[in-house]
Amino acid sequence: MNMTYDAILVVSFGGPEKHEDVIPFLENVLRGRNVPRERMLAVAEHYYHFDGKSPINQQTRELIAAIEKELALHGPKLPVYWGNRNWHPMLADTLRQMKADGVRRALAFVTSAYSSYSGCRQYREDIGRAQVEVGEGVPQVEKLRVFFNHPGFLKATEERIQDALGELSSVKQEESKSPLLAKPARSGAPNNVQIIYVAHSVPLSMADTSDYVKQLEDVRRLSSEALGIENDALVYQSRSGAPGQPWLEPDILDYLRNVKAKNLADGVVIAPISFISDHMEVLYDLDIEARNLCESLGLAMARAKTVGVHPKFVGMIRELILEKTSGADRRALGTLGARGDVCAEDCCPAPVRLAQKLHR
Repeated sequence: MNMTYDAILVVSFGGPEKHEDVIPFLENVLRGRNVPRERMLAVAEHYYHFDGKSPINQQTRELIAAIEKELALHGPKLPVYWGNRNWHPMLADTLRQMKADGVRRALAFVTSAYSSYSGCRQYREDIGRAQVEVGEGVPQVEKLRVFFNHPGFLKATEERIQDALGELSSVKQEESKSPLLAKPARSGAPNNVQIIYVAHSVPLSMADTSDYVKQLEDVRRLSSEALGIENDALVYQSRSGAPGQPWLEPDILDYLRNVKAKNLADGVVIAPISFISDHMEVLYDLDIEARNLCESLGLAMARAKTVGVHPKFVGMIRELILEKTSGADRRALGTLGARGDVCAEDCCPAPVRLAQKLHR
């Protein structure tokens, strides 16, 4: 180990910051994908509900500020750059700036905790395309490993859920027709409350060629065990593909209806574990659509915050950097172990590639 690096590159999804950004941004997101335009326009309305501004860029700025503070206090003292997949600052522009600043070798922290095509390999491809675009002298970039089972991510997730349990427990009796009043102990949930872990849905063709679902299930199990919770579920949100294409289910809204119909709980804590920040798909799909449905069903609901700039999560990012710079221990909980830094050539292939292979 003991490799020499000149910088950290934070790689995020990106998001529009004004009304006129929305359609160009979504066209970037959906390029090469078979998504009906009417679906894209429907998603655009979600952004217009918030005046066309996604919170993701500001939250990335806040995360970068927290990383810079963490590295300044504890080392290694490396500059932090930022490049997005789908909106400004774009990766190629950032790599040009890094090249001009004399950066030769960088570590990339990608704001995705799991293994899948869209969550890992596609980011590597985006970095590679940006490097080709910049050309000679572009910095070498090595991606830090996925971190779904790192203790720092898990502990931050658990504390966010515990906060939401406390929020749900403080609901006044007249606002709830269920016995949710007793505040939870240090661990565990109030009576008749279910923790619903929510992840971004992906096509089955993508899920079947990655460990995405296994990793999500591990986060669910480890978090619930740590919190002393038995009543839980893993569901999905934000499907965006063609109607005939099978995606991971159940959908969060369908599942909430099932909770009510089968009397599985009087209240729910919704924990968006596949996102690290409270961006648009969290704000619209969960804080608006899921909350409105819960109100109509008479289900008490609290939504756990994402890890964001939780100190344990920010400390985890520094630990991932130290794994590469000084050979620090590769910490991981559960049975899946710490993911490797280098993926196999056939790891997490794109769904389109799978379709092409079937027609050969």
